[in-house]
Amino acid sequence: MEEVFLTNEERGIQRKLRVLQHAKKIGNAHKNCQYFGIGRSIFYRWRDAYQKHGEAGLKNAKSIPKNPANQTPAEIVEKVLYLRRKYHLGPIRIVWYLARDHGIKISDAGVCRILKHNGLNRLPRGAQMRKLHTKRYQKQVPGHHIQVDVKFLTCRGKRGEKVSRFQYTAINDATRVRALKVYEKHTQVNAIDFIEHIIEKFPFRIRKVRTDNGHELQTKFHWHVENSGVRQAYIKRGTHNGKTPYEALRDRLK
Repeated sequence: MEEVFLTNEERGIQRKLRVLQHAKKIGNAHKNCQYFGIGRSIFYRWRDAYQKHGEAGLKNAKSIPKNPANQTPAEIVEKVLYLRRKYHLGPIRIVWYLARDHGIKISDAGVCRILKHNGLNRLPRGAQMRKLHTKRYQKQVPGHHIQVDVKFLTCRGKRGEKVSRFQYTAINDATRVRALKVYEKHTQVNAIDFIEHIIEKFPFRIRKVRTDNGHELQTKFHWHVENSGVRQAYIKRGTHNGKTPYEALRDRLK
């Protein structure tokens, strides 16, 4: 005789049928539930489902609704999968990109669940992260970011001798308004004087200045800027793509 293999779902249905048939045979639901070790509420639920739908009513229902209220919208899932497939971004970078460029708030755990559900939780072997083309060093609010830098100049004096000068430059990211001033020395005192100059001349409030880590832009300059109600942020080497506004202006002036 050929052996018949049943699935887990089919074995569950057979067990429920035995419970219902035994209850019908002895005519006592309470003793039947004690015999099989189940609660009466479960027994009555199985009985009602069987009476309404037959064996189909004895199938185990899914533990979650078909359309849960907190399900991630399809358009967000599509964006997450697109960023993963095209740029090979990790969950945290996907979260940052969606929040910055699309105003979409989603947790990194939510991104991980989406990737795992769609079989993209692991990248192909040898896959490298591709860079997103973003516009950097651009702020819509005037004065939000001011780029400050210093350029070394070599000039000719009245007698033809070489004269060293230092050009301090400030450029506003939003409006590209710029200010330049030339000094004889490369010191924090001159850097402070230049900051006072642009605070007075720029037609908007300055909120933050971005500088490199030059010696003229250190402790004394930093605390003077902070006491003036302006924040200072250092630009780390090798952290930006392309050129800063100052570098682009410097190249045009060559």
